[in-house]
Amino acid sequence: MMRAVLRKKIIDICDKKIASKGDNVGLSFYAFFANKNDNPALLMEAATWWIQTHQLDHFEKAHKIKTMVENNI
Repeated sequence: MMRAVLRKKIIDICDKKIASKGDNVGLSFYAFFANKNDNPALLMEAATWWIQTHQLDHFEKAHKIKTMVENNI
């Protein structure tokens, strides 16, 4: 189960990417973090969800990720 703070962050970033680049925009889990590692626990939680739990490709459609997070998949 993903922490609420990470869920909100992912949904917000997906919304921003979709709004600025369209429904077909792709992103990686790194899109949810600054270029510096200021929250390693949250980064590892996102990486584990993305890579280990769901075995997603490096880049996925923002719309797909948003839907997965909203539906607790």
